[in-house]
Amino acid sequence: MLTQFHIELRDENRTTHHLWNALLALATGVLTLIFPNFLYLIAGVYLIALGLLFIPFRIPTPFAAIPIIGGLIILIFPTLIPITLAVFLGLFGLMLLLSFGFAFIGVITLIFALLIIVNPSWVSYLIAIFLLIYALSNLIRLAREK
Repeated sequence: MLTQFHIELRDENRTTHHLWNALLALATGVLTLIFPNFLYLIAGVYLIALGLLFIPFRIPTPFAAIPIIGGLIILIFPTLIPITLAVFLGLFGLMLLLSFGFAFIGVITLIFALLIIVNPSWVSYLIAIFLLIYALSNLIRLAREK
C-alpha cells in the first residue's frame, strides 16, 4: 500500500513583509523621481521606515538597525547621501546574495552601489530606478507565489 503525504508550509507573515517592503520601495521610488531635490528627506525616511518595518517581522536586530542608522546619518548629514546610500546598498546586496538567496536582485543592488560611487551626481535617479526595479521584482515574485 502506497501512502503519500504532502506538507505545504506557507508563511503569511513573510508574504506580508514582502508586500509592505515592495509597496514602500515603490512609493519611495516614485517620490524620488517626482522630487529629486528632496532626496535626503525621502531616502532618510525610507531607510528609517524600512528598519522599523523589519522589527515586527522578526528580522534580526542588526539587520533592522543598519537601515535606521543609515537613515539617521542621511537626515543629520545630507551631504553624505551618496556614500551612505552606496554603503547601505553594498551591505544590502551582500545580505541578499549570502543570506536570502536572491542572486539577481543582489547583483543588481551591488551594481547600483558601484554606479553611485562612480557617479554621485546621479544618486537621486539611480536610487529611484533601483527602488522601482526592487519593488517590481518583489511584486512579480509575490504574484508568482499566489
